Amino acid sequence: MSGELPRRIMSGMRPTGRLHLGNLLGALSNWVALQEEYECYYSVVDWHALTTDYQDTADLQENIRAMVIDWLSAGLDPNKSVIFVQSSVVEHAELHLLLSMITPVSWLERVPTYKDQQIQLADKDLSTYGFLGYPLLQTADILAYRAGYVPVGEDQLPHLELAREIVRRFNYIYGTKLPEPQPLLNKYRLLPGVDGRKMSKSYGNAISLAADEAEVMAKVSQMVTDPARIHKTDPGHPDICVVAKFQQVFAEQGYEALREECQGGRIGCVACKRMLMSAINDYLAPIRERRARLLADPDLVDAVLSDGAVRARRAAGETLAEIRRAMNL
Repeated sequence: MSGELPRRIMSGMRPTGRLHLGNLLGALSNWVALQEEYECYYSVVDWHALTTDYQDTADLQENIRAMVIDWLSAGLDPNKSVIFVQSSVVEHAELHLLLSMITPVSWLERVPTYKDQQIQLADKDLSTYGFLGYPLLQTADILAYRAGYVPVGEDQLPHLELAREIVRRFNYIYGTKLPEPQPLLNKYRLLPGVDGRKMSKSYGNAISLAADEAEVMAKVSQMVTDPARIHKTDPGHPDICVVAKFQQVFAEQGYEALREECQGGRIGCVACKRMLMSAINDYLAPIRERRARLLADPDLVDAVLSDGAVRARRAAGETLAEIRRAMNL
């Protein structure tokens, strides 16, 4: 096996609800850029959704379809990337099983998010193997395609390091068959929610990727500004203003100039919000156009997922055949 890593990427998202601007700028826009340079496999990881939400799956199929529409609307191209639903590629499950035979339980228990999420999601029963083993399933997702690179945020690095450890253990036992995937740290811009907290669907403070102009205007109107600024001519403090954090991403005239106007009391919060409404709606315009075409042709999403599953199974099948031979199965 060559020491050069395959220029292949694998990544996925859990279908737990509609995507928002934070998802777009945090990961999805990066995926769109990567498909110009790499062979990309992007999966709606529905099995991963079950690790925390196994008791309520009523909206799962709707969420899967909505996520794919969001992806395609944002610019993922099925001619450049393989787009598929995880559960349609059974090789992920087989590889997960085979890797579980060589993975010590202690490796899974030490993953930082294992105990962190049990605390954060204390209202859910997470005393299941599925929850303990989800980093191993992530490893199988990656290795099924022999991905050389994985786009991740810093919080996901421990999961990727676990994958690398499992690869080293597998290769030591059975011979070098799998590449050690390397991280591609996401180049992302962090957006808060309209109330200043983390942008999250559960907080109701997110701007949906599917938001129309009226929803964008309503959400921006709710944004928290400088509480000490009473009059338009009062000096503003952009560092504590949610609108200013969005303007850093969306301001067309240049954030620094806008910041100086705010600090000098030459632009008021209402005018600044109106500028932001217009900028976000301009940014979302091409996404809305693509979404309208997808909604007008429902069969297109089915075709993308069907083709993606065939292509993904072909690649994953080749990997599994080699792994079975290595393990004398």
